[in-house]
Amino acid sequence: MINQNNNNQQEPPRNIIQSVMNTFSNGQKKEAIQELESLIKEYPSAPLLFNVIGSFYKSNGQLDIAITKFKQALALKPNYAEVHYNLGVTLREIGQTKEAIKSYKNALSIKNTNPNAHYNLGNALLSLKQYDDAITHLKLAVEFNPSFAKAYNNLGLVYKRIENDLEAGRSFDKALAIKPDYAEAANDRGVIYQNDGDFENAIKYYEKALAINPNLADAYNNIGLCLNFRKDKTDNAIKSYEDALSIDPNLASAYYNLSRVKKYNLSKEQVAKMQSLLNSIDINQTNRITLNFALAAAYENLENQTDFFKHLHEGNRLRKKELNYSFKKTQKLFSMIYKIFNDKTYSIKKTSKLNTPTKRPIFILGMPRSGTSLVEQILSSHKSVYGGGELPALVKLCVPMYKKNLENEENINIVSEKDLMLIKKKYLESLTNLNTSADIITDKTPANFQNIGFILSIFPEAKIIHLKRDPRATCWSIYKSNWSSKGYGFSYNMNDLVKFYGLYSELMTFWHKKFPGKIHDICYEDLTNNQKEDTKKLLKYCELDWDENCLNFHKNERAVKTASSLQVREKMYQGSSEAWKRHETHIQPLIDGLKPYLNQ
Repeated sequence: MINQNNNNQQEPPRNIIQSVMNTFSNGQKKEAIQELESLIKEYPSAPLLFNVIGSFYKSNGQLDIAITKFKQALALKPNYAEVHYNLGVTLREIGQTKEAIKSYKNALSIKNTNPNAHYNLGNALLSLKQYDDAITHLKLAVEFNPSFAKAYNNLGLVYKRIENDLEAGRSFDKALAIKPDYAEAANDRGVIYQNDGDFENAIKYYEKALAINPNLADAYNNIGLCLNFRKDKTDNAIKSYEDALSIDPNLASAYYNLSRVKKYNLSKEQVAKMQSLLNSIDINQTNRITLNFALAAAYENLENQTDFFKHLHEGNRLRKKELNYSFKKTQKLFSMIYKIFNDKTYSIKKTSKLNTPTKRPIFILGMPRSGTSLVEQILSSHKSVYGGGELPALVKLCVPMYKKNLENEENINIVSEKDLMLIKKKYLESLTNLNTSADIITDKTPANFQNIGFILSIFPEAKIIHLKRDPRATCWSIYKSNWSSKGYGFSYNMNDLVKFYGLYSELMTFWHKKFPGKIHDICYEDLTNNQKEDTKKLLKYCELDWDENCLNFHKNERAVKTASSLQVREKMYQGSSEAWKRHETHIQPLIDGLKPYLNQ
């Protein structure tokens, strides 16, 4: 952090400065600081001395004094890039992130080739969720220092945060190529494999991380998640979560993951520990949310309605606040969908020029928690079908189309055939990248109900399966969940949830009228009561031969990555849609608000 290449004649001889630095390095910090204070009195106009003593104070944990010294150095020499950088580092340590960013930028305006300044600036921007700017500076960090493993790793973290898993994986791979013993990068690489449903490789990387650092609690926690998604691995998952907590008893996500395991009841000691963590002033917002949902699950198992809803409501309130969710934005999006696909303005041409794809997707969609996982498990049990799970590609490809229209509201419907061809090409590429030779692939992303117009424009013969379930059961199950995706902002407030359900219901009516006979509705309750009959109808609609395996979907060995992972491994059962009735007095806004949508 200290640069001695300064030719200012008002500075003491270099050998004196070096001697003081050696004194500090040898652990005689107090003596070194006293010597520098004496030198500053003798050479009061030497910015280097203020930079050096500022660094000493920072190293000694005296951050406020360090900041004062750095500012004194800058008063003497405003274009001192190294001091701007050191000031930024120190300001960041005391939580003054915005001021630190200014200092980093000042340093870079003087010397733009400093990889450490770009790295620290990128990290600061990441903490403020300014992702595009964070990527810019982290890329510059590795450009100026191609062997900067930490910069590659943090670049991966930004990409992961914006759900660009492809670039995130590449960044983690580069970090590991430079530093093979980088435990955190190995763990983060495992997360990307896990997101892709490749649990085998995910676990391999988590185990690699633990081989490097056996005390990496996150890796045990992540292994538990992978095992929990796989059939007959629940006991192993529980052990992994407990291993994580044995290393880090404050790991909120491990408590939450345990609370979601159906056969596991959190102990009184664990509940007490979570309450203690929740009362800590040091806990961050994300962990506070996670603990509230974990405690809600614990108290539900204990049949303590009061504390169950106390923590459930608080977890939802905090999560909505964290996401800064506004229902008006959702309304605007749905309004834009109608404008794009309205009969009077809809002019998107069928993409007939595109060759018939070799991969045939089956879209399973509807509200979250409506039974999409169950239907996918049934279809993926067929010998000709691969269960792709919730594939993010189509949603990510359609969002720019909506955004383009939202930004040009006076010129609606500027979606061209070229746009559609690009969506189709990129989506089919995403299917080809899946680890399967099957030609028929299910995509059970519930939110694709918003994209039916695009789906049928690029795949006119697409099979679209729409799940319908008692809205009270659906919305109650949604409200109980702490979703990892940011796209569920509507779910954390009962009134927002009711209004969103209304938008969904109206849009599905619109699609049915616009594309008659193209969408196959399945009633979840009917499916659970008439499994064989409804399964036959489902396979007939999908133009699939009868396969007895579809009735034994619970024997399917495939991993399931959703909240329904345990349910779909059991035989078909009835009654789950009645669970909300046990809590009627606490969820009256849901019950009353959803009345117009019953029996639709």
